[in-house]
Amino acid sequence: MATPGVPRPGNAPPYYNPSSVTDGMQNLQINRPTGPPGYVGPRPPTPLGQQPPPPFSSSAQRPSSFSGSFPMTRPGAPPPGVLPGGPLQATLPQNVASYRPSGPPPPFGSRPPPPGSLPSSMSTSGVPPGAFPSTGQVAPPSSHPNLSPFGSSSPLTTGPIFPPSSTPGPASNGPPAFGSGGMQRGPQFSSAGSPPPPLSSRQVGPAPSPVPFTRAPSPVPFTRAPSPVPNMRPLHGSPPTGAPSGPMQPPPFALPFPSGMPPPSGSLPFAAPPQGVAPPSGSPYGQQAWQMQPRQVAPAPPIPGSSQPPRMFGMPPQPPDQSMATISPAMGHMGAPMAGPSKIDPNQIPRPIPSISVILHETRQGNQANLPPPATSDYIVKDTGNCSPRYMRCTINQIPCTVDLLTTSGMQLALMVQPLALPHPSEEPIQLVDFGESGPVRCSRCKGYVNPFMKFIDQGRRFVCNLCGYTDETPSDYQCNLGPDGRRRDADERPELCRGTVEFVATKEYMVRDPMPAVFFFLIDVSMNAIQIGATAAACSAISQVIADLPDGPRTMVGVATFDSTIHFYNLKRELQQPLMLIVPDVQDVYTPLQADVIVQLSECRQHLELLLENIPTMFENNRTADSAFGAAVKAGFLAMKNTGGKLLVFQSVLPSVGFGALSAREAEGRTNISAGEKEAHKLLQPADKVLKAMAVELAEYQVCVDVFITTQTYVDIASISVIPRTTGGKVYYYFPFSALSEPAKLYNDLRWNVTRPQGFEAVMRVRCSQGIQVQEYSGNFCKRIPTDVDLPTIDCDKTIMVTLKHDDKLQDGSECAFQCALLYTTVYGQRRIRVSTLSLPCTTLLSNLFRSADLDTQFACFLKQVANEIPSSPLPQVREQVTNLCINILHSYRKFCATVSSAGQLILPEALKLLPLYTLGFYIL
Repeated sequence: MATPGVPRPGNAPPYYNPSSVTDGMQNLQINRPTGPPGYVGPRPPTPLGQQPPPPFSSSAQRPSSFSGSFPMTRPGAPPPGVLPGGPLQATLPQNVASYRPSGPPPPFGSRPPPPGSLPSSMSTSGVPPGAFPSTGQVAPPSSHPNLSPFGSSSPLTTGPIFPPSSTPGPASNGPPAFGSGGMQRGPQFSSAGSPPPPLSSRQVGPAPSPVPFTRAPSPVPFTRAPSPVPNMRPLHGSPPTGAPSGPMQPPPFALPFPSGMPPPSGSLPFAAPPQGVAPPSGSPYGQQAWQMQPRQVAPAPPIPGSSQPPRMFGMPPQPPDQSMATISPAMGHMGAPMAGPSKIDPNQIPRPIPSISVILHETRQGNQANLPPPATSDYIVKDTGNCSPRYMRCTINQIPCTVDLLTTSGMQLALMVQPLALPHPSEEPIQLVDFGESGPVRCSRCKGYVNPFMKFIDQGRRFVCNLCGYTDETPSDYQCNLGPDGRRRDADERPELCRGTVEFVATKEYMVRDPMPAVFFFLIDVSMNAIQIGATAAACSAISQVIADLPDGPRTMVGVATFDSTIHFYNLKRELQQPLMLIVPDVQDVYTPLQADVIVQLSECRQHLELLLENIPTMFENNRTADSAFGAAVKAGFLAMKNTGGKLLVFQSVLPSVGFGALSAREAEGRTNISAGEKEAHKLLQPADKVLKAMAVELAEYQVCVDVFITTQTYVDIASISVIPRTTGGKVYYYFPFSALSEPAKLYNDLRWNVTRPQGFEAVMRVRCSQGIQVQEYSGNFCKRIPTDVDLPTIDCDKTIMVTLKHDDKLQDGSECAFQCALLYTTVYGQRRIRVSTLSLPCTTLLSNLFRSADLDTQFACFLKQVANEIPSSPLPQVREQVTNLCINILHSYRKFCATVSSAGQLILPEALKLLPLYTLGFYIL
């Protein structure tokens, strides 16, 4: 049986590519043994009380105005290597003699050297003192600057004892060569402000080969004078750095020096900057060329296992327009890169950092757009011109001026638009603007809406559209004088001129018909399987509880129908003593028995509706009809809602087997022909036929949105059923295997949020761009009848539309490119509104600016949506390879054009996209 974390012998790694970038990708194998050949045990635990490595690694966000956040402490279990007990005892194999002295230790001044140590004559011949393991005790610090290459404080060393006749192999940053109880080497720190050691005492040139340990001919006293201990604050309750309380965890090694080149003066070849000491000015992060607004966050303690590596010798200082995260190779004995499969120090691998502080974000500051906070963080937005990143995000926050520059970067240019996203409770509400019968001010050429980036000229009598550049006449009732800065004097008093997101009251010219009411029609499966597994009772219970949460008022209307092999409508008129069942037996040519009284006002039928939902499980408890006419029932519900539109909520439990849109069990066919099923498994994710797709398009045209709640214990062909919700702007809720004990509560929560969340009906959305950029494609759950508009029978706060962009002309460097999303919709209370969100971003001709301003979450969301569209038509391995290639192309472009001076074994990541490889590897768990 293969050991977990160890590659199978004889198999090449998957997706192997000899390029350096792919080598770096393959090095992200954290859970592999790092000991000698044959070692498969876990990393030995480190005793409690160890000093964590210094903060501010390449994987942590640096505390600058650009990043806007500080390293946070990861909550949860203690990191690997920290045990609740004291220091562990080292254990040695049986064939290795123990060299630990017995009895009380001699005084420091007369303690003999450990067995296997070097003679005193070798300590000045190019081998730095302290480079080899000592006896496992912590030596006192030394104040002599020439005794150690690490500054005024000597390294705290604890490690295994090699026998006199053995030659040590390459050391690593992992466990020692002995058993799981072996001790680890401690961290090597230098005190701040101490003078650097003379060049003669440092290792110069290429790393020497391992020197065999030889026993000294006679014990030589080894004495060190004490020196001041650096004052370093302990992390997570560990003792101070200078306290020799036990073995210490080594910090991540720094970048290797090129062969034959001496290190720069004052740099430490293997030690990371200590705590409390600022990173060197030539650090890989460099300085930011353009400052972001300071985010007000609370500082958090540094993260264990993260450190800022010093700049590699021979590499020029980082230009101010670049920032990167570097992952150095794991270093072997004497500082040479370790040979073997382990090339990357796991402590330097980037990892997500949870945010525990609320970020205060201003969208613009100083007439310049600010970088948005991460989508996964908790932030409060102050709208100062650009819309909130909750409503619209761009994959790159600086727009490339040419298509060649975008192609070179390998990144996607797209927008993630969520027009009805929920704001933070502390944010200001969106302002409602009513222009009266004239309607909002718009550009007469591109029909763009007035926004803060339109420029008023000629004393406010004309304005220049920021989208198409056309000069328009300002309406007489909207004119205002300009101030000394060229802005209207009333700009700060008008939300449409100072806010990135506003809502306009739509006039009659935006209406084809009167605003539709809020209609909710429920279709419940009452076939034999649905009754037996408790799905019907769970659906009826959830609906009866949700009725109380529906919007109040005369415009809220409801209806109920059930189906098995036939369809059952119910007359809910108040005049009737009880609901009246109307059966439609023809499931091929469906019709509605009544043109009215099937959907009635909630205020008039509440009692009848509650009585009906209570009796439905009892009415069909002896039902022996196993067939389901799902397609016919959806069509019948559509015919009942055709005049009004609304939401059709369907509860389905078995495979549709009869009537219009009947389906067959394709899963059984795949089991019969196993070889064909394996080769063409992705075809099972495609719809079985186009009948349901054609019906879904018709539903969308009449503003009917379908949500399907699948409560089943068997195969139901979701690939075919999901076509209807996807086309009508709905959603599929999947409960498999359905349990009558645990699933009803979840079903109720999902249904309640579905009908009570902020949403709108009969919506139309369009995104407009500045000259030089145009919309290429929309992606999401909607129906698109014309190329420029997106038809959404229902839009809610959870729905996001991806808008892919492309260049159609060259943009001017230094200018700004604007994007505007306009959503026309009807509220649940029957008000017609236009929500307008505007985002203006700077244009650039520098490739480094694209990588620095990239949005990781939006880029990866773009990957996910593209993959979701490819999975039904391509095999899964091919889709995984496609995503991997996208990630490789981005990292390769950054390494080739933005980080040209680096060692071949080093993985260079752009700071903004340092977690992209980790996210990409998540595709391989599918």
